[in-house]
Amino acid sequence: MPEVSSLKKWMFLKPLSIALSPFFFLFLIQPLAGFSGAFAQEVKMDTITETVSTELNRAPFVYIDCRDCDYNFIRTELTFVNYVRDPEMADIHVFVTEEETGGGGREYQFSFIGRRSFAGTEYTLKHHIGRNATREEIRNAFNGFLKMGYASFMLQTPLGVQFTVEYVDNGSSSALPAVNDPWDYWVFQAYLGRVELEMESNQTEFDSRWGFYADRVTEDWKFRVRPYFNYGRVKIQAAERDDPVVSTQRRHGLDSYAIKSLGDHWSAGVFGTYLTENGRNIRHQAILSPGIEFSIFPYEQSTRKAITFTYQLGYGYHDYYEETIYGKWKENLFNHQFRGMVNILQPWGSIETGFVGSQYLHDLSRRRMDLYGQTSVRLFEGFSLSFQIEYDVVRDQLALPKGEASLEDVLLRQRELATDYSFETSIAITYTFGSKFANIVNTRF
Repeated sequence: MPEVSSLKKWMFLKPLSIALSPFFFLFLIQPLAGFSGAFAQEVKMDTITETVSTELNRAPFVYIDCRDCDYNFIRTELTFVNYVRDPEMADIHVFVTEEETGGGGREYQFSFIGRRSFAGTEYTLKHHIGRNATREEIRNAFNGFLKMGYASFMLQTPLGVQFTVEYVDNGSSSALPAVNDPWDYWVFQAYLGRVELEMESNQTEFDSRWGFYADRVTEDWKFRVRPYFNYGRVKIQAAERDDPVVSTQRRHGLDSYAIKSLGDHWSAGVFGTYLTENGRNIRHQAILSPGIEFSIFPYEQSTRKAITFTYQLGYGYHDYYEETIYGKWKENLFNHQFRGMVNILQPWGSIETGFVGSQYLHDLSRRRMDLYGQTSVRLFEGFSLSFQIEYDVVRDQLALPKGEASLEDVLLRQRELATDYSFETSIAITYTFGSKFANIVNTRF
């Protein structure tokens, strides 16, 4: 499977004008509504007979499977193929995945998968986009790679004689130059994630999130230091009370790690976290935990499939706002955690599932098990199923404060409640039928 890793050498497709045959008109009379029209691209589907533009009918059918693509821009600029709404209808399935790079940018992988008459043909192109790229630069780069990917397929069709391929050589060597980075791969980002204010005559809500990232990613090491701050306030004036009810939520902390690559399947790291959260009775919580991870597939395949297992052993210092139900104000605890994760992203859909099990070593009955799963698959043409489930077994609420929680505390979520489990699920089914084409762009209203 050939790969292209940079845009130093470009191939541009220049579609020549395609002469369209004369159109025929189809009129269908209905009791309540009628319609007629001349269509630039029509196909014969099921029991509906439509006239097809002879030249364009020989153009491949393309389905683009991409989260970040500007579909309207693609269909407006690249008009020499037919775009369809379902991969089962396609001659070319364009499957795009992405992953974050060390400099804060993203690497996109374009897989062009041949179907039907192109079955067995597959190409993969890779493209890196920097963190400061504009939306216009991103979508132009996407279109450039789509052109290159379409090339090998178009040249196998009768329309191939109407295309030219241009090779541009800038005279430089194809080898990547040595990098002289004065920042030594460190990337810093300060963010004001969200500031939200909602006001009514008897109620005011304020919520804010801000923080800072410091990241360094190389082939051998991965570092992060991330302090964050969350502050929220709710004020409610009840008619039967003189004084308003005020709830203040504070959640501040620090996430950090240093991870070392140990080959294609192993890695080891040290993780440090700090948290203070009044809604969970946590004045100070500092945890240090080394860990090791094994990946069944090589890490370089993680954009398409990953199965990993992680083990961590940690020490934590815990300081509480109020005395806990176990009679503790402060305590030092050891715990361990085992995690398994499956993440598969393929043209037929995606599956993400896994589990996290943790346990305090001073009392093995104080444990927690989280199970989760999320899948989105296309079962057959036009029919897709999305399913999500999460189930947690909770036996580790050591920070619960003594005493009864008031109704105000419960409604305003100022106090964590005891529970044995939590469960959440959702399901979505969609079925699409009708015209297979998705060529037309109409942005009115």
